[in-house]
Amino acid sequence: MAESVVACSSKIEKLTTRVLANLQNFLVKCLFAILSYGPMPKHITFIMDGNRRYAKFRSIQQGTGHRAGFSALIDTLVHCNDMGVKYITVYAFSIDNFKRDKSEVQSLMELMEEKINELLDNQSIVHKMNCKINFWGNLDLMCEPVRLAAQKLMACTAGNTGLVLSVCMPYNSTSEIVNAVNEACAERREVLQRDHVHGGDCNGQAANNGVHSEIAVSDLDRHMYSAGCPEPDIVIRTSGETRLSNFLLWQTTFSHLQSPQALWPDFSFKHLVWAILQYQRVYPYLMQNRELAKKQL
Repeated sequence: MAESVVACSSKIEKLTTRVLANLQNFLVKCLFAILSYGPMPKHITFIMDGNRRYAKFRSIQQGTGHRAGFSALIDTLVHCNDMGVKYITVYAFSIDNFKRDKSEVQSLMELMEEKINELLDNQSIVHKMNCKINFWGNLDLMCEPVRLAAQKLMACTAGNTGLVLSVCMPYNSTSEIVNAVNEACAERREVLQRDHVHGGDCNGQAANNGVHSEIAVSDLDRHMYSAGCPEPDIVIRTSGETRLSNFLLWQTTFSHLQSPQALWPDFSFKHLVWAILQYQRVYPYLMQNRELAKKQL
């Protein structure tokens, strides 16, 4: 008799759990439908701030905060994918972070290698979402295992056509801009030299085939790590901080900056929904500024 009661109780519990899960999924879909009536962002960027404070406030090991932060990132990717957001960019590791304690940097490198290898698994969420992953930054600064794992992940997902996740590591905007200037100058020198060889005049000057020696904004755009991605619609820095910390300075002129108080590991679905609602509220103002800037160019 007792076993029958336990079995019946277990079935009721499972049924209740299933009903609640279905109800939650239904409500989430309804919320997505309501949000879709307004302008939806194509590109959201995250400065994932607060992992160390998360661990400190809970008196847990420091690396545990970054592990919790990785879980928050995966959950956020799933929600953004369900909402139809096409591009997600995250600030994972700044070049300046190499100045931190060596043991902390080493721990972060090991965690990065571990998580990248997890994403390489065929059963990972990346493959289920058909996600393409880019790494923006100077990978030569990374230790070899992390660099090789990152390169392998980019190669494995290069043909994917779903959400595009760009991971900035090791990155800062100053380095990106300098790199773009150097590449644009090298490209321009190569073009001018080629024209000089094939079409120079008797004075040794390159023929003018519409090629100018000056570097244009469009030249730099083509050599940014972000080439091919739309400008970010929203920049979210968690933990209440309001600094960009040398993150995508070139690309975020007309982005909506938000700084929720939640630490990154605590960032959740409700924070994401609120961020999109705030973006939709100021969307006309953002578009007006973008159009005005285009006319002034």
